[in-house]
Amino acid sequence: MAVKIRLKRMGAKKAPFYRIVVADSRSPRDGRFIEEIGYYNPIVEPVLVKIDEEKAAKWIKNGAQPSDVVKRLFDKSGINEKLAK
Repeated sequence: MAVKIRLKRMGAKKAPFYRIVVADSRSPRDGRFIEEIGYYNPIVEPVLVKIDEEKAAKWIKNGAQPSDVVKRLFDKSGINEKLAK
């Protein structure tokens, strides 16, 4: 089973809000997921990103692959630096 860390879209039309979830790569974008590890709100100023670093580290060590957008969010929040240690 290929596990991905990706965004799940929530919110209203033209007002997106995303949850950062760990999901099987075969499940649909807004479908079933294994665990929620944070959220991302691009609408507010400044952009709001909250990620549970312990859960993210656990899933990455277990082989979960973050999507491109989630990698950028990890970089901005400094999680990649902590995972490299």
